[in-house]
Amino acid sequence: MVVKQLESVFLKLQEELPRILNRKIERKSSRPRWSMVIDLTRCVGCYSCQVSCKMENGVPYEYFRTHVEIIERGTYPNVRRVFLPRLCNHCDNPSCVPVCPVGATYKREDGIVVVDYDRCIGCGYCVQACPYGARYPNPETGTVDKCDYCLHKLEDDDVPACVANCMGGARIFGDLNDPESPVSLILASKSVATLKPETGNEPKVYYIGLEEAVRVAPGEAIVVNPKVGGVVRV
Repeated sequence: MVVKQLESVFLKLQEELPRILNRKIERKSSRPRWSMVIDLTRCVGCYSCQVSCKMENGVPYEYFRTHVEIIERGTYPNVRRVFLPRLCNHCDNPSCVPVCPVGATYKREDGIVVVDYDRCIGCGYCVQACPYGARYPNPETGTVDKCDYCLHKLEDDDVPACVANCMGGARIFGDLNDPESPVSLILASKSVATLKPETGNEPKVYYIGLEEAVRVAPGEAIVVNPKVGGVVRV
């Protein structure tokens, strides 16, 4: 009897835990518009988002769909380190779309910018057009690749791999058309910012604490970027 009760509790916990940890999506709107918030005050630089993304999507070595930059400010002993996760911003006005000569890159109704790998010819125009450096030429497929919010997981109402594996809960994913989604609640109550708003791309990945993280004067900071394999002085 006790064993059966324990099995029942375990099975219920197994079913409910993904929802409790915000790893399951509760769809409430018939036409979702997906977005992400990244809370830099909660990012600890563990790289689990970067690693889990590569594992989930089979990203080739030395390439990234998402990566974490390290911003180090000041001089010893007054030094501060900030972690800045980067990915495709799934812009409302994406500069990568109009430059594609074959229409392989397009924006879906749910807000996700995707690549049609059957049409992509790997010309790289979109790679050059993206102001966020979020695309890369995949040497294994001959096409361009990028973050697509783990579409295969969204179809099962699962959050993207980077969100599910964020130990600090810094990545939050949700539906902008649902006022009760985690993303909508944050946007309604927190101060957020986007990367390079001056481009006019209207990015839909929002950051908490971005202004403090990137507000530096020349010579005050260095940026460690795994995409370029080294250190860039700001």
